[in-house]
Amino acid sequence: MRFKALELLLLAQSASIIASSALCAREPTVEPTIQAKRLSQRLSPRPSWFIGAYHPSRPYPSSLERNKECYVKSHNDGKTDDSPYILQAIHACDHGGHVVFPKGIHYIIGTALNLTFLSHIDIDIQGYIQFTNDTDYWQASAFKQIFQNVTTFQLGGEDVNVYGGGTLDGNGQVWYDLYAQDIYILRPVLFGTIGLKSGSISNLNLIYSPQYYNFVANSSDVLFSNIAISGFSKSSNTAKNTDGWDTYRSDGITIQNSTINNGDDCVSFKPNSTNMLVQNLQCNGSHGISVGSLGQYVGETDLVENVYVYNVSMSNASDGARIKVWPGSPAELSGDLQGGGGTGAVRNVTYDTMSVENVAYGIEVTQCYGQKNITLCNQFPVRSPLIVSTLTITDVVFKNFHGTTDGSYSPLVGNLVCSSPNVCANITASGIEIVSPTGTNLFTCLDIDEAMLAVNCTTLNKGYNKL
Repeated sequence: MRFKALELLLLAQSASIIASSALCAREPTVEPTIQAKRLSQRLSPRPSWFIGAYHPSRPYPSSLERNKECYVKSHNDGKTDDSPYILQAIHACDHGGHVVFPKGIHYIIGTALNLTFLSHIDIDIQGYIQFTNDTDYWQASAFKQIFQNVTTFQLGGEDVNVYGGGTLDGNGQVWYDLYAQDIYILRPVLFGTIGLKSGSISNLNLIYSPQYYNFVANSSDVLFSNIAISGFSKSSNTAKNTDGWDTYRSDGITIQNSTINNGDDCVSFKPNSTNMLVQNLQCNGSHGISVGSLGQYVGETDLVENVYVYNVSMSNASDGARIKVWPGSPAELSGDLQGGGGTGAVRNVTYDTMSVENVAYGIEVTQCYGQKNITLCNQFPVRSPLIVSTLTITDVVFKNFHGTTDGSYSPLVGNLVCSSPNVCANITASGIEIVSPTGTNLFTCLDIDEAMLAVNCTTLNKGYNKL
């Protein structure tokens, strides 16, 4: 209860600070730049930088003052491409301006906009922005990233703040249906934060992303706060790979105070994610807060280090907390997802205070991700040298978990399995109060120091989650 009280106090303080900043904000002088029909001439005050309960490992840079305004025009007909208007306004207000998408206006984006050049700019999305459903165009024109065939709509630069309370709609249904026919299509990520050096993304609604909702790559010192994510399929074809956030080659990212309704990882720390803070999230329908997958590519060294996850509610999910590593030899999880044989390390990761409800595993550690041959993965005490992962997992803490599983792996409620005792060290679990629907609380514990685990261990192994 003391954690809940702390959370409520912090949220109340945050609301007070935001309200105060709104009252104190002065209206800047309106420049004669691009202006839409002003259904609302009010600028959204930039949200407070308040971060709680935990703080990043270093202070974030402050944003410079904005001294001009640009209101984005729109055809407002729900079909004509407004990309030229958007690009014109952003160029006019880059380097010290405030771009406004007014409330009540519907914008259509049908052109790939490379917005990675931004500098000292606020983008105030009060209206509704929707991407077109031209799957052929976006497969050919979305910006290709170097990880897992990811393509994105992308934004980056320096000192960029995006907020406003509006909505970004990825028009995902057509993609969900197309992926059911062809798993090799290239589905774009709704919000690609690519190469952003300091900034914030906050107070937005993200709906119906074709794939991940957020891909954060080559970025540093970025805050995500008060984001609402939702968008399940309206047909029999499931919305696949709709991660809330995936971080990659990024440092100093904070994700907080958000609600996520999706169908894959709520947050996933991909290779070379360091100094990450995740707190105060409500996740529903996901695959958990995940480290990885890591070790997917031969010749690549993956590092996830200094991660703190605090106060997460996880419902109707495959996992609560999860660390997933590919084996030491190539494996195939599906036609569009295979790998294994990479090296690296997971170090100094803490999961602190998580409530789970209707999850398959409350906590999971696996170094056989992608390996369909369960016989090989389940060999005990002997392991195949080809299956032993070369990626180490050390200094990991799971503490203060409570709730129930869905009984999928009953009598098990957790899975802590390393491929060798030589690649896992100093993994601890305490204050774990997770039970199955029948009241059992067993954890599979293999090749791991059980003396550091305050859970009921067994050698019974029903395998890892393959989602």
